[in-house]
Amino acid sequence: MSRPSIFEFAGGESAFLALAAAHHERCLADPVLNHPFSHPGHPQHVARLAGYWAEVFGGPALYSLSCGGHSAMLDIHAGAGAEDDLGERFIRCFVQAADDAGLPDDTDFRAVLRSYMEWAVRDVLAYSPRDSQVAPGLPVPRWSWDGLQGTDAV
Repeated sequence: MSRPSIFEFAGGESAFLALAAAHHERCLADPVLNHPFSHPGHPQHVARLAGYWAEVFGGPALYSLSCGGHSAMLDIHAGAGAEDDLGERFIRCFVQAADDAGLPDDTDFRAVLRSYMEWAVRDVLAYSPRDSQVAPGLPVPRWSWDGLQGTDAV
């Protein structure tokens, strides 16, 4: 018997929209994360973030089709510099947002979410230095119950 994708297990698009909204609120409430999250960004930031995470976890490739894939996401963050503890704060907000959004309280599921976000934060922060350049055409990584799928994902 095969397991559903993380996307399906979480509850689909509405679950990822709730997660992105809850995460955004938590970041706004954090004294360090507030600064980058309070600046006007894309008017559909929360929906785009939800679409990105949904795609990562096995949902439809809507982010790639409309926003340009992983390279586009990294370009948004590249060269921004980062506080020393920004990554840990971001992960903490994400983990707590899963509760706020009412995502399944399943140990394996929550471990997969955290594992992904720890990897994602390291990936984004690698492009934090002011002179960082992002390679074009990087696909959105795909994450399953077993972690990152494919060595060419990112």
